[in-house]
Formats: sequence, C-alpha cells, structure tokens
Amino acid sequence: MKINNQPKAQMHAARDSVDTGASQGARRATEDAPVSARPLSPSIDSEVVAIAKRRRFTNADKRRIVLAAAACTKPGEIGALMRREGSYSSSLATWRRQYAAGELNGTDSKKRGPKADPARAELKQLALVTRERDKLRVQLSNAQLVIEVQKKLPRCWSNSSHSRSSRVLDGWHA
Repeated sequence: MKINNQPKAQMHAARDSVDTGASQGARRATEDAPVSARPLSPSIDSEVVAIAKRRRFTNADKRRIVLAAAACTKPGEIGALMRREGSYSSSLATWRRQYAAGELNGTDSKKRGPKADPARAELKQLALVTRERDKLRVQLSNAQLVIEVQKKLPRCWSNSSHSRSSRVLDGWHA
C-alpha cells in the first residue's frame, strides 16, 4: 500500500488539472486535443505488411548456392553466405543431397499435383476420335443426300418444262 504524504490541497489541485478533454466529449473534439489523441503526421509510414512472402529458390539459385558453399574454405564463410542469401543450413543440406542426385539439373521444378493417368488419357483420346468419326459420318450422309437430289433434279426439270411448254402451246397458261 502506497502512502501519499502530499497535503490535501495539492492532491485536489493535481486531480483537477488532469486533462478534461475526455470528460467533455464531442465539444472538445474540434478544439485542442491532448497529445495522445493527435493523429500521426503523414510523413510517418506506419504500414505493416500483413502476410510475409515466403522466399522460393529456383534450381539455378540452389545450384549456385551449393557451388558457392563448396568453394568456402574459411570458418564462418558458409554462415555468411547463408545470411546473405536468406537461407538456412538445413536448406543447404537438402540442396547438397539434391545436387548429388542430379535433381538440380534441367528444369526448374517438377510439376506438382496429381499425376495424369495414362489409361485415362487414352480413353479421352478414344472418345474424341469417336465423336469426330460420328460427326464425319453425319456430314457424309448429308453430302450423299445432296448428291442424290442433284442427280434427280435435272430429270424433274426436264419433265416439268416439257409438260409446261405443251400446255402453253395448247392455250393453257400456268
């Protein structure tokens, strides 16, 4: 328990001199605000990145770092390299294993996700070819129908024009 040895008059004066801006409410909002309530100046950048981005190393970067680590001879050089590259020693150990297995050569990365089933790909190709065949059969039957009509058309015209001309001669008008 804290004992206050100040005279009562000084205690009341200190209590009354406390910022009354908070007790005055909205009337004080347009007047001078206490220092703690003032907005920050626009020159201060207070933005914080919400989510940190994870660093991803390409196979070329991994190869370069592994070879640079192999070239390090003095104590502390590998640690300095890892700090400079923003990586960890566990990553370096993994990359050394990958380099020894030959996985860091060639393309940047393997395709992620489920692997394509070759039987399913073959079935898809078969279905595509079957649909195309059926479509071509329909087109062929339509073309054959048109050819048959074209073969019969001159016979129809010749018969109708012959009968019509005979009607005109007889005095019949169509």
